Amino acid sequence: MVDYHVFSMDSISGPVTDHGVVLTLSDVPWASKQLWAPDAATKDGKYYLYLPARDHDGIFRIGVAVAEKPEGPFTAQKSFIAGSYSIDPASFVDDDGKAYLYFGGIWGGQLQCWSKDAGEWVFDASKTGPQEPSGENEIALFPRVAQLTDDMLEFETPVQELVILDQDGVSPIKADDHERRFFEAPWMHKYNGTYYFSYSTGDTHYIVYATGESPFGPFRYRGRILEPVLGWTTHHSIVEFGGRWWIFYHDCELSKGVSHLRSVKVREIGYDDQGDIYLVD
Repeated sequence: MVDYHVFSMDSISGPVTDHGVVLTLSDVPWASKQLWAPDAATKDGKYYLYLPARDHDGIFRIGVAVAEKPEGPFTAQKSFIAGSYSIDPASFVDDDGKAYLYFGGIWGGQLQCWSKDAGEWVFDASKTGPQEPSGENEIALFPRVAQLTDDMLEFETPVQELVILDQDGVSPIKADDHERRFFEAPWMHKYNGTYYFSYSTGDTHYIVYATGESPFGPFRYRGRILEPVLGWTTHHSIVEFGGRWWIFYHDCELSKGVSHLRSVKVREIGYDDQGDIYLVD
């Protein structure tokens, strides 16, 4: 993409207002191309737009732009967030005011290119493209998380892996388990004191979730929210609005499967007595 729009609505079934372009690629000094899926947060009366793009070396980074109103205009910081990489930023502000940024996407999102060497995350360009670990005992790649500074502009803590465990709560999800392993589209929300981490499985097109007791994890796999939908990537968010909970996502039904022509959809979700998520009919 070359720009971002902001849309708003007063009710789930009401009309949608397009507030126009709020940020363009040319407004982001550090970015060379490919604005991808952003996320937004609000804190202390300001609004923050977290955006991934390729830097001038072709590496995906994550930056932030700031506005006084949710409909912008947004002003981008001069540089990307130090230590950031990959795609699909998802911001989360906890009840105590601490904020976190979750991110990561494999294949085109370059997450598989990053590994630790002497305590530092380093980029290996030879791993670009549709690559990921494989093998019966190989552990899947995990998304990343870091706490944000109070001003929401930088990382307060080092970037770390967000571990996703099997339903037994002991064994990490394996790389060959494409129906449950993390691919992209991380999202965090909180319900009844429990942290819910949801994500896309990518090539199997599920939206699944895991739960934990800390925003840093570890998280235990719980199940699916959405069965496969038409087209990539099913990128979603889960929010409370009007006293009810909703999952927003996209598919390619209107374009009859053309993957880059996506339409936004929304479904109501609920929670049973065990905290499991279900779709409301």
